[in-house]
Parts: sequence; C-alpha cells; structure tokens
Amino acid sequence: MTKKPKARAFNQGETPTIAVFNAATVSLGVDFNKLITALQSYVDKYVAPRWACPAHLVAANDFIKGAWAVAFLDDADVQGALAYHDVTPDGMPLSKVFVKTTLKNHELVSVSASHELAEMLVDPAVQMMTTGPNLRLTYAYEACDPVEAISFPVNGIAMSDFVFPSYFEVFRKAGSVPFDQMGKIHKPFQLLAGGYQIVFNGRQWTEVFGSADKAKKFAKEDRRGHRSEQRKKQAEMAAIASDTAVA
Repeated sequence: MTKKPKARAFNQGETPTIAVFNAATVSLGVDFNKLITALQSYVDKYVAPRWACPAHLVAANDFIKGAWAVAFLDDADVQGALAYHDVTPDGMPLSKVFVKTTLKNHELVSVSASHELAEMLVDPAVQMMTTGPNLRLTYAYEACDPVEAISFPVNGIAMSDFVFPSYFEVFRKAGSVPFDQMGKIHKPFQLLAGGYQIVFNGRQWTEVFGSADKAKKFAKEDRRGHRSEQRKKQAEMAAIASDTAVA
C-alpha cells in the first residue's frame, strides 16, 4: 500500500535532486538514459536560465529519500498513483508522466515528460497564480500549457516549448520582449491554437482554450492526476477548511 504523502517539505530556494524512474509496462519510445540526459540539458540550457530553477536529474528505480521525482507510469489507474497526488512519500514535488495515455493521444513521451518537469520546476507546490489582462480572471503559473502543442529538439529528442516569466507580466507590450522559447507567443497571456490555460473565475478553477479544436480535444482527455485537477482539489480542500473554521 502506498505510504500516505506528508505535507510539502521542500525548499524552493535550493537546487533539488530529481529521481527519474520508469514504472511503465510499455515502451517510452525513446531510450530511458538518453531521455534523462536530454531532460537535464533542457533544464540547464533553457528552463533554468529563464526561470532561475536549476535541478539535478538522476536515474533511479524508485523514490529517493529527500529528492523530488519524475515517475513514468502506465496511466492514472496504476495502483497507488492517485494516492501520490503532487508530492512524493517524503513530501517532495512529483511529476507523473502517463505513458499509455500519452501514446494513445499520439503524442511523444519526451514532450509530456519535459512539459511536466518544466511546470514542476516553475511552480513545485502547484499554487502560484497572477491576475491577467481581464482582472476578473486569475491565471495559474503553468509554463507549458499555453504552448503545449509546440516542441523543439534537445540532443535530438523533442522537448516541450515553454513560456517565460514575461508571459505573466501584463504590463509588457506586444513584441517588446521574448515570451516563449520558440518565439511563437507575441504578447502576455496569448494562447496558441493548441494551447490552453487554467484560470480562476472567482468561484472555481476552469480552462480557457486557444481554439475550439483544442477545447474539443481537451474534453476527451483523461485528466486524472494532472496539475489542473490538483489545483481544483486544493481549492476544494481550502473551501472545506474555511467552512469548518467558520462553523
């Protein structure tokens, strides 16, 4: 039985060690060790310089005490997977890559893995947010969702595009600075046709989409275990705690 996760116990100001392990029963479609090397280069050369979030990735067979983790799993129904939520048994940040789900959607595991890794490094507690151009909406700090259909090669392996901190700065003028790694975004809070963003409308977390096609595709996806669902669960727990305190 999976050990119940502890409260979050990490310090975002430190360079974390991230244990990367493969518990999937199907092929990742890429050599595991080469993928880890590419993910490390992705962090070192691209994500960390923009977001000031360095990390050291290591191949592992399971969780490592005191380390963050990236776990490759078959899907959200893997025994115990849902119990992890967004932290390891030690209370450290955890990214889950659902291999069967990714392949079923005709997507690359490397892109999914880099997507989850970048977003974990930018917002490890899944709690950062900011007001956007529409002051009635609060936007989650999800670094890859707005551009998630775009990728670029690192060591010959596809990695997810990601937005820069400037993307969340509403005062930036269109075209004034770079907003994402691939240069596809031209102004703050823009969504590409294949992207979306998680927003809080004052009552609940919901999504806005870059196109009608993306909205249709999103509606068909199995979202269990994803960061958007974690935010919704955290909001529900906070509301319950508030109601209990008032009572």
